[in-house]
Amino acid sequence: MLTSYDYLVTGGAGFIGSHLCERLLSDGKSVCVLDDLSTGSLKNIETLLPSDDFNFIKGSVLSVETVNECVSLCSEIIHLAAAVGVENVINKPVETIETNVGGTENILRAARKNNTKVFIASTSEVYGKSWKVPFAEDGDIVLGPTSRNRWSYACSKALDEFLALAYNQSYGLPVVICRFFNTVGPRQSGRYGMVLPRFINQALTGQPITVFGNGTQTRCFSLVSEVVDSLLALMNNPQAVGKVVNVGSTEEITILELARRVREISGSNSEIIIVPYKDAYPEGFEDMQRRVPDVSRLIGLTGFSPKADTNTIIRKVISWGIPEGVV
Repeated sequence: MLTSYDYLVTGGAGFIGSHLCERLLSDGKSVCVLDDLSTGSLKNIETLLPSDDFNFIKGSVLSVETVNECVSLCSEIIHLAAAVGVENVINKPVETIETNVGGTENILRAARKNNTKVFIASTSEVYGKSWKVPFAEDGDIVLGPTSRNRWSYACSKALDEFLALAYNQSYGLPVVICRFFNTVGPRQSGRYGMVLPRFINQALTGQPITVFGNGTQTRCFSLVSEVVDSLLALMNNPQAVGKVVNVGSTEEITILELARRVREISGSNSEIIIVPYKDAYPEGFEDMQRRVPDVSRLIGLTGFSPKADTNTIIRKVISWGIPEGVV
């Protein structure tokens, strides 16, 4: 085991984190991963474990002692650890808020000691119910009432952003914040409500493809490899420090059309079934009708943005095999 590493990746055994770790190692970097495996899996990083440039530590970002130890070993931090998926957000609101806010606070406090550069993963969820599409980083956010757990995730991630920017402004800590828009790809599980792996699992196993809501809600899906490219390009650009940047595709598709394409591309005969929100989630559930990013800031800082089209993404995920977990 090395005594120091180029990167600390929290949540590195998760979907995005494992792809990021693969990329960093292929670029000749050394990586230390901190993950409690609550939603991540050792299976995602099993091919990396034998590498002398890779170290896995099972632990939580909520442990101050563990975070301080890990941060002291690394030159830069990529903080991906967070509550994952709409199912967890609705069913475990306390854990969602504590993990997102408390974990980020621990990372920032530890980073401040050595002025360590930090990447903070945020989400398109922070835009809430805003109707000003496409979503621009400096646009207003519109959240629902505190009585609905659905918005606790968005609020907690927005607070992460406020806290990171405050550390940058007050202490000069170099931070980069990205709002991810529906990142998908191989190794993503449908266990926590992620729609594309759930659809593909259902199509490949002959189950009905269940579309929640009326299917007219739209999303923009980004291939994980292109998201990783964007993340690293921003971390390597000093001009991105102290900024919030949207990272995502701008190809908008309805969820019903996504289900149709999954069925067509997979060659499935599965029936597509519409399931009203009231039958899929607890009473009072709300959703965003559209989620489309303005990526002009990303392009200005990196020269590119995620471009893989939805059909290409579906084929790549199908080629990986049946995604785990249908809820």
